[in-house]
Amino acid sequence: MTKQEMLERVIASYEHYYDVNRDTPTEPFVAEAVFRSHGEEYFLIKSAKLTEMDSSEVAFFADVEHLDTTEYERLVDKVWDETLSRADVKPNHRNSDGILIIAADEIDADTKKKIKKTRRYKSYRFTLWGWSELRVIAYEHASAKVVSNRQGDMLKRLFTIKK
Repeated sequence: MTKQEMLERVIASYEHYYDVNRDTPTEPFVAEAVFRSHGEEYFLIKSAKLTEMDSSEVAFFADVEHLDTTEYERLVDKVWDETLSRADVKPNHRNSDGILIIAADEIDADTKKKIKKTRRYKSYRFTLWGWSELRVIAYEHASAKVVSNRQGDMLKRLFTIKK
């Protein structure tokens, strides 16, 4: 399976629950996916609302030939800035998370270490109004290895090939 086919398969897996934009994604990404959720809890009747909360996630997909630390930092900064600018922070806000998914032919050893150590987190009003965090996962096609930060570990199953 080629790198582009693998990335296409991952993007297609997001189409079930996310609004995927392939036509006009934020530069330099090949696609982006947005998920929004609103939940409410009531006590017996709708007029007795207990809580309500809003959650959102934005996933950005990058296709890179050679991923070095400079390119990686540029992608991470862009995703983090976009995530924070799209966060609708208000009393019922729960979380607004950003996801960076990178498909690369090769990844430098230093960049792999940097990916594992990446942590971006922001709380709003001491988490009373929610938080934002960044998940990162990178697929190296040359070795078929996946590298992620701690928050992105849950995304590793996206790159498993079923036989």
